[in-house]
This record gives sequence, structure tokens and C-alpha cells, in this order.
Amino acid sequence: MAEDEFVQAKRAGTFYEEVEYVSGHRYGTLEREVSRILGTGRSCVLEVETQGARAVKSRESSAVTIFIASPTFEELERRLTERATESAGEIGERLALARCQMDEAPDFDFVVVNDSIERAAEELVAIVGRETKTG
Repeated sequence: MAEDEFVQAKRAGTFYEEVEYVSGHRYGTLEREVSRILGTGRSCVLEVETQGARAVKSRESSAVTIFIASPTFEELERRLTERATESAGEIGERLALARCQMDEAPDFDFVVVNDSIERAAEELVAIVGRETKTG
């Protein structure tokens, strides 16, 4: 979505949640998509950052929040650097934001430590299964 379209959509209230993220990037979840999924009787799983999770929880108190945490801050830094998809400045911004977000983990219903992709994925599947009564 182009910047002007995003601003218009935000003004029109078409987002379920939205946030301006690192380096001016904007993200949002369209209300109509959440409604469409929920309208089928299914659960809707959103991948959002902490600000978006708070917005969702304030709209829907029964929403279940899961914080995905790196095992250590140093490991997060290593992963971002090795991925090499962002400039050093963007990585610095992401790390500064991550420090703040890590402090928010206790506010979430669950915290999953991504120390092993397989183990973390299994834990996520188990939580989602329990919380959506599909497991």
C-alpha cells in the first residue's frame, strides 16, 4: 500500500491496528480482513509488534497475546547482523526498539523463547491449539 493510501486508510479507520515502525515503515491489519476471518467462525492469528498487540488487546480483551523473545539480546543482535537485510543504522534502530519491547514481555499472556526454531514452533502450536480449542 502506498504511503498516501495508508494515510487515507488510517484516517478512514479501516485498520484493526496500525503502527509506524522502525525507519518510518508503516504496518497495519485491515479491519475487513479480521472480520472476514472471524465471520467464518475461525480464529484469527495476527503477527504484530508490541504496540499492535496492545491495540488488539484493547479492542478485544479476550485476545491472546504471545511474545516471541530471543534467548538473549546478544543473540538477537547476531541474528539481525547475519541476516544482512538492513543497514547498520536500521539494525541499530531495531535493536534500540527491541530493548524497549523486551521490557514489555511480562505484559503478554505467554512468552515463547526462540532458542530453537523447532522447539519454539512446537510451543506456539501448542499454545494456539489450547487457546483456540483446536489442539
